[in-house]
Amino acid sequence: MAPRPDAHPDLADSAFLKAARGEPTPHTPVWFMRQAGRSLPEYLKLREGVGMLESCMRPEMVVEITLQPVRRYGVDAAIFFSDIVLPLKAVGVDLDIKPGIGPVVAHPVRTLADVAAIPDLTPEHVPFISEAVAGLVAELGGTPLIGFAGAPFTVASYLVEGGPSKEHARTKAMMFGAPDVWDALMRKIAAMAATYLEVQVAAGASAVQLFDSWAGALTPDDYRTAVMPHSARVLEHAGTLGVPRIHFGVGTSNLLGLMGEAGADVVGVDWRTPLASAIPLVGDRAVQGNLDPTLVFAPTEVMTARAAEVIAAGRAACGHIFNLGHGVIPSTDPDQLARLTEFVQGYPRA
Repeated sequence: MAPRPDAHPDLADSAFLKAARGEPTPHTPVWFMRQAGRSLPEYLKLREGVGMLESCMRPEMVVEITLQPVRRYGVDAAIFFSDIVLPLKAVGVDLDIKPGIGPVVAHPVRTLADVAAIPDLTPEHVPFISEAVAGLVAELGGTPLIGFAGAPFTVASYLVEGGPSKEHARTKAMMFGAPDVWDALMRKIAAMAATYLEVQVAAGASAVQLFDSWAGALTPDDYRTAVMPHSARVLEHAGTLGVPRIHFGVGTSNLLGLMGEAGADVVGVDWRTPLASAIPLVGDRAVQGNLDPTLVFAPTEVMTARAAEVIAAGRAACGHIFNLGHGVIPSTDPDQLARLTEFVQGYPRA
């Protein structure tokens, strides 16, 4: 997969993009899921009095928040600051992100009529996204920007449950008991995700990540029949955009092979599965991960020793992007992430 001809010339030397394409890299590239915000005091100050979704719809705020960890850590990629439910908000779904809870939907989806009532996403719904991405690309120069979207199963779970869920009981009840409603909902969300990613790439994003936070609640058979085709539809469309595609889920050790087959160039691995075990499962694809996020609370020498193990294991893959095995925990010490970044980027290649 060659770099896009319209990309910033310095992006040709990006270690992150090289690793995603399975090419040799000068060092192991590193970025952190949820690096933009939460643990950074400058982020908390900027967000004072501003709701999460509102902050995601202010281009100048999105640009600043996305850049903050790049300035602090010198990571090899920026991750676009947004939320997986933002496309739903943009088309008019009545939802909000409540502090300490997460996304809450006022009128959960139950019927085909409920699905039909959700408008299709168009670029005209999200002009603030295009503005923010364009502003970021101008600032980032040779640092690639990762666009992202929520995968159909995870977004569907929020819509059906009405908010976060541990059991996903209503979601699975629809999947098993009302397959026509389920299929219609998943198709709707997949189309929204594909459009959302396309908007970000058209504005200059250099890679995309599809987050399936709750896919670990599924058996391989259920994932293969009721979920994978819809994620594959999103990733297939993203593949036409000429950028690397990362596919990540939590608790998905039993799904890694399928998540790769769905169309990923890079499979994200959470901390529960050793990379040595994951790499044979994902085939000829790069991997991303997977230091336990709690290890940043350990003494620095313990953290870096474990990071070295992750880097060493990652060398068996055709490409390896270092990351945590899930998002940065809010109480993380930013200075410790800076030490981790420096360690990974400086780790000897041989």
